[in-house]
Amino acid sequence: MQEIIERRCVDLLHSAVAEKTTDIHIRPEPRDYSITYRSYHQFKAVAKIPFDLGDRMIAYFKYLSLLDMSEKRKPQTGSFHLQMNGHTHHFRISTLPSVLTKESIVIRVIPDSTALFLDELAAFRDSARLLEKLAGERQGLMLLTGPTGCGKSTTLYSLLRHCSERLNRHVITLEDPVERQNPAFLQIQVNEKSGMNYATGLKAILRHDPDIIMIGEIRDAETAEIAVRAALTGHLVFSTIHARHSVGCLHRLHDLGIPYEDMLQTLIGIAAQKIVPMYEDLDQLETKHRALYEILCDESLADAIRSAKQQQEYELPEHLSFGGQIREGVRIGALHAGFEC
Repeated sequence: MQEIIERRCVDLLHSAVAEKTTDIHIRPEPRDYSITYRSYHQFKAVAKIPFDLGDRMIAYFKYLSLLDMSEKRKPQTGSFHLQMNGHTHHFRISTLPSVLTKESIVIRVIPDSTALFLDELAAFRDSARLLEKLAGERQGLMLLTGPTGCGKSTTLYSLLRHCSERLNRHVITLEDPVERQNPAFLQIQVNEKSGMNYATGLKAILRHDPDIIMIGEIRDAETAEIAVRAALTGHLVFSTIHARHSVGCLHRLHDLGIPYEDMLQTLIGIAAQKIVPMYEDLDQLETKHRALYEILCDESLADAIRSAKQQQEYELPEHLSFGGQIREGVRIGALHAGFEC
């Protein structure tokens, strides 16, 4: 029976990877579990499976992620990786108890693109060069933002690879959980049970002679303060944060208790990101998806912080905004004309 469960789980992962799925949802319903794929914000119903099979598959995914298989009343997060067709594929899972006394599980399918440098991910090379220039700073805070599934983590790991391999910097990451193992960095996983939270982890990292610190995600006031404090100690800090756009990050930081003066002292750049369809071959009209970046830095960043402090609206220059870049991309035939920002 265990071999059957393992095979069903691996087949599900193979299918999701083949269909370029971003998330697998296994959700309890009154009579069974439903399995749904999400790809670029589109949902596709895949299958219905009986409770017994679904429970066993969820238990197997928790086993792969080193989670507590007996704990079904509390949310858990973890990650695992598998070899498929000669490539290592990474997955992040989140479990959540439901009112049906069954767990729901979401498996994030992480693209095997961390081997790529930023100019292979970005829609426009100028954006890639600007992000790499910011990554060359010795001190400050660099933030990435964007909706779920837009590729923030992929961009983050690509920037860290650039810093490690091309700039020869000592990179240490503090993640919850570690999404993708990379031998180029020293990666630390948050573990609340063992006392390794963001605060204690940062203290330990600062004693380990880092050049660059990556904090997985700024989710609360404590983590925001930790990121700013690390930047103020003379390190370059990377992190992600959820906001609607690059300027919105400033308001989000302020809501988390970060003074505007500290933002002026620490922030070196904020990059909002979205995925856009591009022409792969103009003759065959084949498409691929690339990352489009709305980058707030230098004088525009300082102006945006001052405007936020004075409770005034700030708009990026047209050529730097998503809308301006999309219109230019459509004009030169790089982006699909039907794409809207």
